Amino acid sequence: MKIIAGLGNPGKQYEKTRHNIGFEAIDELSRNWSIPLDQAKHKGIYGSGSVNGEKVILLKPLTYMNLSGESIGAVMDFFKLEVNDLVVLYDDLDLPAGKIRLRQKGSAGGHNGIKSTIAHMGTQEFNRIRIGIGRPEGRIPVTDYVLGRFTKEEWPVMSEAVDKSVNACEEWLKKPFLQVMNEFN
Repeated sequence: MKIIAGLGNPGKQYEKTRHNIGFEAIDELSRNWSIPLDQAKHKGIYGSGSVNGEKVILLKPLTYMNLSGESIGAVMDFFKLEVNDLVVLYDDLDLPAGKIRLRQKGSAGGHNGIKSTIAHMGTQEFNRIRIGIGRPEGRIPVTDYVLGRFTKEEWPVMSEAVDKSVNACEEWLKKPFLQVMNEFN
């Protein structure tokens, strides 16, 4: 069994914001794999299904970004999953908009959702797909930037990044994460 968690903030006001690109990826996986997100437990919304013979759980924590690890940890504990069965998708300011980077471990890099996940998992060694959103230009505060929506010009690039992330998740169901990392980085 594999779990794919996308980070974001719940609520209409946060839909299509830069900080919610992880939620966008989970929604796309849900559509592609016909796995409805119909379970509301463990401080999140999730769905489960089978993809190419592998049982998969898609998770969107509903704890707000800063407490994402609470939901991820609860689902991992409930299903008795190992840390190598997890992949987390999230936004990254340090990558150019539209670029993705797969990693098997690392620090939070200032991302509060990842800080929370590290705290609840008890390790920095878990699979992740970082989706670049770029840095704000000028004097735009980071908080305003990440909670802002993509422009019409940005959205095609970000949509392509979501598609690449979805493809990486699909490959992960067939191959070791390290191999997928080498293919997509």
